[in-house]
Amino acid sequence: MHKFVLAALAALALNANAQVAVSGAWARATVAQQKATGAFVRLEAAEASRLVAVSSPAAARVEMHEMAMEGDTMRMREVTGIDLPAGKPVELKPGGYHLMLMELKKPIAAGEAVPLTLTFEGKGGKRQTVEVKAEARALGK
Repeated sequence: MHKFVLAALAALALNANAQVAVSGAWARATVAQQKATGAFVRLEAAEASRLVAVSSPAAARVEMHEMAMEGDTMRMREVTGIDLPAGKPVELKPGGYHLMLMELKKPIAAGEAVPLTLTFEGKGGKRQTVEVKAEARALGK
């Protein structure tokens, strides 16, 4: 637990001058042979911005997804970005917007720190990159 407090403090230090504050990052731990998992985070932009890309050395690719109702069925679909209104927190969480780590390079154990690099685009196309560590949590935690 101590290492996650240090990781959280490091993330806050990285975000001190950032236009987008990133907090509460976590990912679902996996079981053997599982090739994908979800990651979740809270984002708050000082100015209107957009999450435009995510990467992780833990996966071949990371996709941004949205869960939405289509008729009577909840469907997951990839999105090209997630809008972040100025001053309003956006929660990437189960059942809504979230990140999918695809083609995992190895299983992710509970307690591991999963590195994520988030790229935001603000006014005038200015880009900002923020690196965070998502704590892997066992299913049901």
